[in-house]
Amino acid sequence: MRDMVEIGMGRTARRTYELDDINIVPSRRTRSSKDVSTAWQLDAYRFEIPVVSHPTDALVSPEFAIELGRLGGLGILNGEGLIGRHADVEDKIAQVIEAAEKEPSAAIRLLQQLHAAPLDLELLGEAVAKVRDAGVVTAVRVSPQNARALTPALIAAGIDLLVIQGTIVSAERVAKNDDGGEPLNLKTFISELDVPVVAGGVLDHRTALHLMRTGAAGVIVGYGSTQGVTTSDEVLGISVPMATAIADAAAARREYLDETGGRYVHVLADGDIHTSGDLAKAIACGADAVVLGTPLALAAEALGNGWFWPAAAAHPSLPRGALLQVADGQRPPLEQVLNGPSDDPFGSLNLVGGLRRSMAKAGYCDLKEFQKVGLTVGS
Repeated sequence: MRDMVEIGMGRTARRTYELDDINIVPSRRTRSSKDVSTAWQLDAYRFEIPVVSHPTDALVSPEFAIELGRLGGLGILNGEGLIGRHADVEDKIAQVIEAAEKEPSAAIRLLQQLHAAPLDLELLGEAVAKVRDAGVVTAVRVSPQNARALTPALIAAGIDLLVIQGTIVSAERVAKNDDGGEPLNLKTFISELDVPVVAGGVLDHRTALHLMRTGAAGVIVGYGSTQGVTTSDEVLGISVPMATAIADAAAARREYLDETGGRYVHVLADGDIHTSGDLAKAIACGADAVVLGTPLALAAEALGNGWFWPAAAAHPSLPRGALLQVADGQRPPLEQVLNGPSDDPFGSLNLVGGLRRSMAKAGYCDLKEFQKVGLTVGS
């Protein structure tokens, strides 16, 4: 039953919960972390760890995507980012970081200028081919307004998964697209593709269920909210209570599973996940995998050299993200961020190891079972 509160005469609001508000409750049995599996499968593709990269130039180069894929996760290239606009993307990012160190607003302006360059589909195709040729799952993110225009070239380049992602994504986009064409009807669009589609973000049960009915293989919950980085709350008044949003999407997944007689749509949690404990809580709330930004930006392989920003920071008229330095000096390799060993007592390293240990302490040996773990809400 939803917890509704009156916020004024004739106006009610739902009480919701963040990941920080909940706690995992161990069962009467415990297991060895060696017996725990963190594997999951999205359509035909199996992943050994439930970790997906946020599709931002601050993280994902072809090399980063390859390394994350080698380690069992999924790296998503930003199909509308700098890798498809500039051949010297590392030099351009170095310029952005230099600007950020002097004046944050100057860095945003530079990002906007760099993203104003036209997309070079040949350059983008080369990045896709590099990931594909390495033998890992190849995924690219596009926005809803540009999905129709960019997808044919991406499929021709050899992508395995298409990610259609915006701050908020609905089953039918009402506004006309950037090319002046008709609105994107996701159900029709997805049905015509030969590759599985992950779509999002969604914030509530109804929108999640509607996206599942489009034929999406996965639904992203949230928009990568991170304190000090994403500013959709300040700019749009929209924020995401991730514990509630994940649980609502998981409920939509169960409803859709019954509705279709067995079609399972994966839920990917994107936002407010900074530590291994947050990762465990997101899975416990019902997520199949998590989309990580700042935790992966610590890695030496991350393109931002210790800096992170979301793709929305480069919006030409209404940027909704800031640049944040998450690491200075020597940075750990991605393998250490994910699998340890850790010398950090606060959960920023050995993320997957922390998840495994949490699952073992609670008595569960796989991710789907762990979604049934008991939870409490702090006072």
